Amino acid sequence: MRLLSCIVLVGCLLSGPQSHGAEREIDRIAAIVDSGVVLESEVREVVDRVKRNAASQGQGLPSDQVLRVQALERLIQTSLQMQMANRMGLQISDAQLDQTIQRIAAGEGMSLDQFRVQVEQEEGSYQQFRERLREEITTNEVMRNAVQRRIYISPQEVESLLRVMQEQGATSEQYNIGHILIGLPNQASTDDIEQARRQADRVLELLREGTDFRQQAITSSSGSRALEGGDMGWMNINEMPTLFAEAIRGKRRGDMIGPLRSGAGFHILTIFDIRGENVAEIEEVKSRHVLIRPSIILSEERARDRLARFVTDFRNGNVSFADFAREHSEDPGSRNNGGDLGWAEPDIFVPEFRDTLRSLDLNEISEPFRTEHGWHVVQVLERRSVDATADRQREQIYRMIFNRRFSEESTTFLRELRDEAYIEVLD
Repeated sequence: MRLLSCIVLVGCLLSGPQSHGAEREIDRIAAIVDSGVVLESEVREVVDRVKRNAASQGQGLPSDQVLRVQALERLIQTSLQMQMANRMGLQISDAQLDQTIQRIAAGEGMSLDQFRVQVEQEEGSYQQFRERLREEITTNEVMRNAVQRRIYISPQEVESLLRVMQEQGATSEQYNIGHILIGLPNQASTDDIEQARRQADRVLELLREGTDFRQQAITSSSGSRALEGGDMGWMNINEMPTLFAEAIRGKRRGDMIGPLRSGAGFHILTIFDIRGENVAEIEEVKSRHVLIRPSIILSEERARDRLARFVTDFRNGNVSFADFAREHSEDPGSRNNGGDLGWAEPDIFVPEFRDTLRSLDLNEISEPFRTEHGWHVVQVLERRSVDATADRQREQIYRMIFNRRFSEESTTFLRELRDEAYIEVLD
């Protein structure tokens, strides 16, 4: 309906001569995305945030028009994922959001009040930051749910890569990779492919002439990390998409690599930095926990309060942890064992659970805390350091393969999501 594309106007009822026909533009629609819209104010907010981040890092940026195109594309992807979250019934509660913000503040070495002041100084609105974080958690959860089911890793794959790494000598190097994608449509014609190839060659030429890679990524890339300057973060070579890993091997810091052709388009890579990683021992903890999941019947507050009363009773010696877990915990994997999780490396758990384990002293029980699974309390019983065994190596290799597949499938998922949607970008 073309009415949707109209500028949203409101009449300003003013006294005196100005009242006749005076109107003020409040906002307008930048794009229609299935059953939702992206507003121009949202596009401006993303562009302004990218500019602030670039200014704080002394990084150059392309024109406002290029930034606007990238910001709009990011918001279209976010809108599609949020609509999928609504269809799934996926919601991030205020309690879970508060828990995440507390963890972020603690990671920055700040109290919650100090963190709030910093957010308001840097971004203006703390409430806007909260809602953007809620959106980010939601879209990450949508991505995880959609992509995990596409990934199967056989034991044979793990054993095969383990043998290769043992024969070659397992590398401890990690690479901070920059990525530019010149994308192709799903059913690309010969002309589409040739045009994308020429664009990729031109981008690579500009980079070799000295154009800043991060600025060029914001200008040209259709990859998911374009607004971050194409920065893919730190990865072991076995965690990268296979196409990237084969091209990166043996290259040095600052090398330009590509264009590399895949189903998504033409890729250009660079190595921002390389670092070693030497881990002789790993820490494991023996712990037990109780999980209570909020529901239509049991509210967030009642779930948290039930665990808070249990913590008080346990500290006073009035209740057995194991008995309470057997009766009330909703974790089927540990409930019958009195909540016992056995020996495990903290990193295998979700971030909130991992960080709580690391913060506790021996035999200390936590206060109730929220994760994506529900409300928990956890107690650390023992800690130990162990050598990396063959089983540990297999776990690491499984994670490397999973991370590689997740990266590949995430790109495919986002492209399919967009191709199947109705999208109209308005002038």
